Order: sequence, then C-alpha cells, then structure tokens
Amino acid sequence: MLTDKERKAEILRILREKKEVTVKELSHIFGVSAMTIYRDIRELEREGEVKRKHGSVALNTVENKETIPIKSCPICEKPITRSHPYKIIVEGSKIVEACCEHCGLMLHQNYAEKNVSALTYDFITEKPINALDAYYVVGSSAVPCCSPSVIPFINKDDAEKFSKGFGGKVLNFIDAYNEIINRMNINIKSCCSPQQPVSFVLKDLNKKNEV
Repeated sequence: MLTDKERKAEILRILREKKEVTVKELSHIFGVSAMTIYRDIRELEREGEVKRKHGSVALNTVENKETIPIKSCPICEKPITRSHPYKIIVEGSKIVEACCEHCGLMLHQNYAEKNVSALTYDFITEKPINALDAYYVVGSSAVPCCSPSVIPFINKDDAEKFSKGFGGKVLNFIDAYNEIINRMNINIKSCCSPQQPVSFVLKDLNKKNEV
C-alpha cells in the first residue's frame, strides 16, 4: 500500500503519460476509494500541480492555466484561489465571494436583512448547487481551507460516505450555518429548515422559528 505522498507522486506520473485521467480510473489503479483520490487531487490542486475538470483531472500546464485576478476573502482575508468559490448574490445583482464554505456561511451574517441567494459547488463533481439545497460535512479531518471545514455535496449519500471516511457532521444549510456560527462563538438564534426557496432573507428564517 502506497503512502499518501507516494500515491500523489504516482498520480502526477500517470498524468504526465496520459495528460488527463478520471477519478474512477485512478481509484481502480490504486485500489482505494474515490473519496481518497478526491482528497489527493484537492491537495495537488492547492499545490498548483493539477487542474480539475468535469469528472477528470489534468496536469496544470501552461496550456491549462488561466490568468485570473486574485481576490481576498472578506471574512479571513485569505486569497480566493478556487475556480468556483462560494458566492452570495445580494438583491439579485451584487455578487460577494468567500474563499470557502466556512467563510461563506459566516458571510451571510453581513447580509442577514437582505434578500439573497447563494451558490456553492459539489465537492466531487464541482457542479453548482443552490446553497440552501446542499448537504454539508462540517468539522471533518479534511481541511481544504478554513477550520472547522465545511464541505458541500449535492447528494446526502455522498456526504454521509465522506463523513464515514473523514469524520464530521452531515448537516443542511441552516444547521451548518448555526454550527459554524456557534463554533466561532457568535450568538445567533436557532433557525428552522428552509423550504428550498430561490432566494431568502436570513432574518426571516430566524423569525419562522419564533412563531
């Protein structure tokens, strides 16, 4: 069995030969779960070695690299380097981005009285998700950015599988929001579960629970 470091080095070797490969292929080659491969790819992506595409991964060569301006996260001030950061759309026009879902959830406090919608991206496929519809694994051992980590999934089954491998709680949007806020020692009132609106006002979600 290869160590994590050895497996990542082997992934890079395979990519130099094949140029592009799917997670399923890598999982079969190494005899490990897809979640383990996704973790390796995330780490290699942070190191600037690879670039994820839809369902596959390629070397981050000059041809694949994109020149984009680097923004700072309004919560932690880290540079926003993800190609698909957490987004809050305020009043249908202004777009505010955060470096990760942890900061994205905290950022909602700044717009608690505004009508907003929010967009995140599935950890496995990178497909966009209405943030209210996503399932989040909070506090796992996988920390791609800020801690405690918040990892989004489209499917609850995927979130639960990830949680079994890396720990953490599987929560809906409101519960994940409250979990992060409470862990960061910020006082808020408990919120009820959303009814899958396209947009929402955070303070209104709080009021529903008071009735």
